[in-house]
This record gives sequence, C-alpha cells and structure tokens, in this order.
Amino acid sequence: MKNIELASKDLNALNVELTELLKTGFKLRMQKGTQQLTNTSQLGKNKRDIARVKTFIAQKTAQK
Repeated sequence: MKNIELASKDLNALNVELTELLKTGFKLRMQKGTQQLTNTSQLGKNKRDIARVKTFIAQKTAQK
C-alpha cells in the first residue's frame, strides 16, 4: 500500500481498507498458529499497513 494511494482515498474508503487489513491480519495469525504460514514477513507488512491506514484516518479526521 503506497502513501499516495491512501492520501487520495476518502475517510469511508480508508475505513473499508482498515477492515480488510484487520481481517487479513487475523487470517495470517491463524495460519501462523497452525504452522501453515511460510512467509512470516507478511505479518510485519500487514501490521505496518494497518498503522499506515490508521495514521491517514487520524489525519483526515483532524482536518475536519
């Protein structure tokens, strides 16, 4: 997820993106728990993407 893509989205689209990332994070954690996750770096990338989206949501709400 690029910052430019996130900056162009509105607040509702960012909330949808956050929900999708949280679901993906849950699935990745379950795969890790059952030893099915081979690329564990996906967990860190997902966590950073969630933080990035939350930052943009906070910035958009502060502008209002």
